[in-house]
Amino acid sequence: MEKTSNCLIIIPVYNEEETIKQVVLGAKEYADVCVIDDGSSDSTLDILKNIKNIHVISHSINTHIPGCLRDGMKYAVAKNYDYALSMDAGLSHDPKEIPLFMGKNKADLVIGYRKKKLNTPIYRRALSKIGNLTYNICLGFEQSMFGIYYKDITSGFRRYSYKAMKLLLSKDMESRSFDIMVESIHHICKHNLTISEVPITYRFSSSSLNFKTIRDCIKMCIRIVFCAKKNHESGIFNPF
Repeated sequence: MEKTSNCLIIIPVYNEEETIKQVVLGAKEYADVCVIDDGSSDSTLDILKNIKNIHVISHSINTHIPGCLRDGMKYAVAKNYDYALSMDAGLSHDPKEIPLFMGKNKADLVIGYRKKKLNTPIYRRALSKIGNLTYNICLGFEQSMFGIYYKDITSGFRRYSYKAMKLLLSKDMESRSFDIMVESIHHICKHNLTISEVPITYRFSSSSLNFKTIRDCIKMCIRIVFCAKKNHESGIFNPF
């Protein structure tokens, strides 16, 4: 794929044969596209092979979101993209909203917070609010008690700067699933990189929330709090 923009759109995908073509074609209107096929067993990979001018990374086994994002970032850094934007392959994120992230050039991380939620069950809205509050509290252990509150820490529609990608790739990330969203913000905040937010529309289609995902996020929160307490006891303080 020939580099034609300063931003690479990273799209992790696993068995999304019904939506992947629409997502990729929509994303291509705004920037270069790298799709990471995470061991799909349907026709997803065949569909991708027939779309011109995109880069496809194919995993033989399922590595989940952390593995996909890491490989996408490695490609972005190797090709010297200034930014990389990650988004969902199942149309939960609208490709037409990609330009919302483009004007935030001074931010190392731009999070698309889900201001408008379509077809989202009440229980999912409640879990998101409780989870986001919990994540903010855990992250807040490394800053003052009057710290910044982020509206949607687990949102996967986000844009990373080259500097943020280099930082995250230098870390031995412990994430196993969607806890990568929390862990990445932890490292970005700890190293005083800048964060901005933009409102997006989120369309609920299918739920990837399960006990394992919740467990992974809880473990990540415990790690972050433990790390902050250890730093505090050592006299180390890393403000956001």
